[in-house]
Amino acid sequence: MGEQQRVKFPQEIIDEYAALGVDLPALFSAGHLGTRMGVQILEASPEKVVATMPVEGNTQPYGLLHGGASAVLAETIGSIGSMLHGGSSKIAVGVDLNCTHHRGVRSGMVTGVATPVHRGRSTATYEIVISDEEGHRVCSARLTCLLRDVRPGDAAHARPAAD
Repeated sequence: MGEQQRVKFPQEIIDEYAALGVDLPALFSAGHLGTRMGVQILEASPEKVVATMPVEGNTQPYGLLHGGASAVLAETIGSIGSMLHGGSSKIAVGVDLNCTHHRGVRSGMVTGVATPVHRGRSTATYEIVISDEEGHRVCSARLTCLLRDVRPGDAAHARPAAD
């Protein structure tokens, strides 16, 4: 799927993780599933997360973008926004995802944009709009994540996906 590009993060987020000894831009990925599906995170902040995903390789038997692929893109970028909102002391765990699929896409790339609806102490909710290359809305989604405290051993599960 090509080489991983570096994600654009706000400097204050890079600094927060650097203070903990974490090079966030170097370690960051869309996760193992997102990587297999070709998800590329372009921009990430608590206010907005932008990513692309190819249609090819993510279709259902009729040759259309699989609704589950749209759900993966939506949950990936909504979770990233939630994680960045929660900061380095919290872990974002998806608890509710809903998706409405508006139109089929057979080729090209889709772009997902996640923006916050609610950002609280214990939950964060993001609206995700997925559009095709012509700017037509393909899917509308909403994700709510629980923000829980980091526990010992959580770092063992936070490994970057292999290229």
